[in-house]
Amino acid sequence: MHVYINDFGQHVGEEVQVKGWLYNKRSKGKIHFLQIRDGTGIVQGVMRLGTVPDEAFEAAKRMGQESSIIVTGEVKEDARAPSGFELGVTALEVMQEVHEYPIALQEHGPDFLLSHRHLWLRSKKQAAIMRIRNRVSMAIRQFFDDRGFTLLDTPMFTPAACEGTTTLFEVDYFEDAKAYLTQSGQLYAEAGALALGKVYTFGPVFRAEKSKTRRHLTEFWMIEPEVAYADLDDIMDLAEAFICHIVQDVLAKNRSDLEDLERDISKLEAIKAPFPRISFDEAHELLLELGVQHAAGDDFGAPDETALGDHFGMPVMIHRWPKEIKSFYMKRDPENENYVLGVDVIGPEGSGELIGGSQREEDLDLLLSRIRAEGLPEEAFEWYIDLRRFGSVPHSGFGLGLERTLGWICGREHIRECIPFPRMLHRIYP
Repeated sequence: MHVYINDFGQHVGEEVQVKGWLYNKRSKGKIHFLQIRDGTGIVQGVMRLGTVPDEAFEAAKRMGQESSIIVTGEVKEDARAPSGFELGVTALEVMQEVHEYPIALQEHGPDFLLSHRHLWLRSKKQAAIMRIRNRVSMAIRQFFDDRGFTLLDTPMFTPAACEGTTTLFEVDYFEDAKAYLTQSGQLYAEAGALALGKVYTFGPVFRAEKSKTRRHLTEFWMIEPEVAYADLDDIMDLAEAFICHIVQDVLAKNRSDLEDLERDISKLEAIKAPFPRISFDEAHELLLELGVQHAAGDDFGAPDETALGDHFGMPVMIHRWPKEIKSFYMKRDPENENYVLGVDVIGPEGSGELIGGSQREEDLDLLLSRIRAEGLPEEAFEWYIDLRRFGSVPHSGFGLGLERTLGWICGREHIRECIPFPRMLHRIYP
């Protein structure tokens, strides 16, 4: 009977079949200790000479890391084993005997590992990250489903910029037309919110930023809720609950993966609402108090975000930003026209900006004036302007970067480890 390793708890004392690969091996006289992985976990199989056919024992002696194998044996509880179980091997079938596997269980440089990403994914920590990524994706859908949101699939090809013309990937379209890979699904989500009340998008976005930092990818995944009749405070409440839900779900269901990553779980357990909420000006003053040089009105760089995140030790919401450093669609603060009703959520432990959001400008004339002031192609935004002509209402939304959030939860230094096949400035292989 074929059984997955993560289901061993239901089959103690039974003879089962594990279909997987050899992760590691050591031998001691007449015993082979086989580390077997099947994608759901790793278990040690103990093979003794005399309890298996001689040819199977010799085959185990020859085979190298990542040999594909089918192992039969009895599931035994073992408190000393990382998985809590051990497999008493009674039979072995080698599907393919592998030798000289490129990624041996030793240290390799990042460029080598990225060039062998298709194999690096098999390693214990990388597999744990992918399982946590899957869990976060499920938690995201559950969060919005439970709150009555509708998933809205937005286009990958767009006629114009959303976040700035300097970071667009331009592609040839039909009949000499130009199109661009989407930077965000937000503008289309606004149309969805005015049709369906509350929606969210979940998909890949693209930024042509020539950045080599550990926080940047050229292709990544974004989650973008948009809510009609919501103001800035409403959307900050939603963002706070959203982050808490994701972290709590991973803690509840992927603790063993976090342990494989040697993550300090206590730091995640401390993530609870309410999050600190400070204005941009208050954040500027705090940076100066912390000894960080920051010019009034300037955007925050990575060192600034790290200092703020470290100070609070949890996500901090920074709201009411100078209008010069935020997008045209953000609503101005009625109490001070020099600021917009925007919010960034800065994560702890150097994770940087996890969320960017705002209340949107719902006034037709004001939105038009900003499109023109930015020099944006008005004809490309005609459909977006229509949203203010026909039934405009206050509405708000935000975008959460999946890989940055995963990098923080998993305790990874670089978010390139948090997507199966990363795309960066000088990397599009494999």
